[in-house]
Amino acid sequence: MLNFGSQHIYLRALEPEDLTFLEQIENDDLLWHLSNTQTPFSRDILKKYLENGHRDIFEVKQLRLVICHKETHTQCGFIDIYDFSPKHKRAGLGIIIDAEHRGKGYAKEAIRSVLKYGFDHLDLHQFYAFIELSNEKSLKLFESCGFQKTGERKDWNYHHKQFHTEAIYQNINNVY
Repeated sequence: MLNFGSQHIYLRALEPEDLTFLEQIENDDLLWHLSNTQTPFSRDILKKYLENGHRDIFEVKQLRLVICHKETHTQCGFIDIYDFSPKHKRAGLGIIIDAEHRGKGYAKEAIRSVLKYGFDHLDLHQFYAFIELSNEKSLKLFESCGFQKTGERKDWNYHHKQFHTEAIYQNINNVY
């Protein structure tokens, strides 16, 4: 369990009992454009994913953690470290908070915990994130966690019958 001084949440590894919550998040078609998903995941595929959740980040180059409320132990969302590159000392960072738990500061606490974990324990030099310019809440969230906009990818994502530009944000081991 990762806590790193978070007031309201803790992060933990995936468990078999996360299947229903994982299915709910992964099969929400309103979120598919964020992960290039175009079809729902079967329960069986998600079960197999959970069965492999124990594999080491150095082996699979990614890590998904469950964001849980400290008092109720309720699942609030997921935070992902992806494209982990020990050689280049960098990784991507993605986060999703369940609609019921948004606006409570849990995402900020989770990001700060993962930054501390990545910089202090994985020896990373930087994290990066790709955020659509239209997602003002996420832009502000990542900026509040020390990320800086370093570029854009024009017309990068296509959904809802239009193209969306994506910003590139980086946190180069300076704030968490």
